[in-house]
Amino acid sequence: EEYPRPQMVRSNYTILNGMWNYAFTSSSRMPEKYDGEILVPFSPESYLSGVHRQLQPKEFLWYQRTFHLQEIPDKQRLILHFGACDERCRVYINGAQAGFHSGGYQAFSMDITSYIMQGENCIQVCVRDRSDTSYHGKGKQKLQNGGMFYTAQSGIWQTVWYEWVPDIYIERLHITPLYDESNVEVELFTNEKEDEYQQCKVVIYENEVPVSELTVTGMRKVVLPVPDMHSWSPVDPFLYQMIITYGEDQIAGYFGMRCFSVEKDENNIPRLCLNHVPYFQNGILDQGYYPESLLTPVSDEAMIQDIQMAKKHGFNMIRKHCKIEPMRWYYHCDRLGMLVWQDMINGGEEYHMLYTSYIPTVFKGLRKLKDNHYGLMSRKNPKGRREWKKECLETVGQLYNCTCICTWVLFNEGWGQFDAVENTEMVRSHDRTRLIDAHSGWFDQNAGDMRSVHIYFFDLAAESGKRPYAISEYGGIACGISGHTYSDEIFGYGNCSVREFKKQYKEMQNKIQKLYMQGMSAAVYTQLTDIEEEVNGLLTYDRRV
Repeated sequence: EEYPRPQMVRSNYTILNGMWNYAFTSSSRMPEKYDGEILVPFSPESYLSGVHRQLQPKEFLWYQRTFHLQEIPDKQRLILHFGACDERCRVYINGAQAGFHSGGYQAFSMDITSYIMQGENCIQVCVRDRSDTSYHGKGKQKLQNGGMFYTAQSGIWQTVWYEWVPDIYIERLHITPLYDESNVEVELFTNEKEDEYQQCKVVIYENEVPVSELTVTGMRKVVLPVPDMHSWSPVDPFLYQMIITYGEDQIAGYFGMRCFSVEKDENNIPRLCLNHVPYFQNGILDQGYYPESLLTPVSDEAMIQDIQMAKKHGFNMIRKHCKIEPMRWYYHCDRLGMLVWQDMINGGEEYHMLYTSYIPTVFKGLRKLKDNHYGLMSRKNPKGRREWKKECLETVGQLYNCTCICTWVLFNEGWGQFDAVENTEMVRSHDRTRLIDAHSGWFDQNAGDMRSVHIYFFDLAAESGKRPYAISEYGGIACGISGHTYSDEIFGYGNCSVREFKKQYKEMQNKIQKLYMQGMSAAVYTQLTDIEEEVNGLLTYDRRV
């Protein structure tokens, strides 16, 4: 099975996906018996899980399985990884609590060495998910799905796996291309004390041939030259390989040499640039839902097919909307050549859709609303605001090494938006290599690197200003295909025949190309696939038409 985290690979790992026992309970006490079996990593609400049941906000979902350890190696540690578990969970190993995590979209790991034994071992996971009844991060999930909100899911929805590591090991790393200097910076974060350092060796390979090497002791941050630098771009997605050895630990990774910036073109128009060249980002919105598995991609092939479909239709950028994908999805964007705008996961109390979506879509005057009106923005609870900041920075850290990500999108259409100026600076202090779309849609606070608007009911037009101009959502043309719809309920802008859809779509694409010449830097078409009642995709929900 494919290694779940291609940006940081070790060889000694075991995938724990497959059949687990599950139980729905009314309390957090461990169940005495289980309800049946569930196929991990598919949420119980999904068809592929085999369960087909919604976890309610006051319920608990328990998972259980065993794994066998032939031996426990000397001076080794066992790290248990979860790609994602929605929304908060406690993890038990052999009856003892080994860890806790909150955040339904972010990956997490725990050292379970002190809880394991030779022979049979038992993992239990207790999950709670308040879904859209709380301020927690929820994305597009809703218990009562419909329209632009989709079936809520819960529990383990990405790969579970463990790996053996040395006593002192690399927990995570930051790979930063220093494009202008033809260098790459590698920073290691390890589990050892600050005053203890191992020998560190980094080797860079180009087409399996070593081209740069450095060995140091007493430091965890090194800079290596990248001779005869080969730039990364969507038309030439060249990646360097890297082997990092730290003491007894060794990991394999990769990186691409690229630079994202805002610079003025020959007409003095501020542009989004790739490798210091103005680069029109022709994007498509992608929310990554599947009819049989909800937020969990069915397979590696399913992820690749969606990315390649976007490329085939002329898109060089995907806006990953209100979702974090498995790490392998970003790897495929890296190697296939696809820029990514990554949305942060929106949270907050129940949205005032009239204020945050419907009225601003039509009445532009309301878009000047300040985002310190926490009540209107569904951000009254200070715990929720702190939680969003925590999960935002976890997202930046988790995805930092993905070559493809060029832009962080902090807030969408005022859904839980707050303090955009302050939060832009927070993200900037953790990642200075990427651009920031602080507020996609409206409620622009003059933060971030671009002016980012949604246009659905007005003519597409370019604007000029001090920041590059992006239409971060447009289109949304509804076209339901008989035999390929989720239900009889249809959501989208209008509902036209296939013939009319093609005509409108072609006209929009022609207009977008012209708007680039008038000063627009990026555009994001809504969207790649239909999702449940929303039938505005280029593909049907089942990807068959």
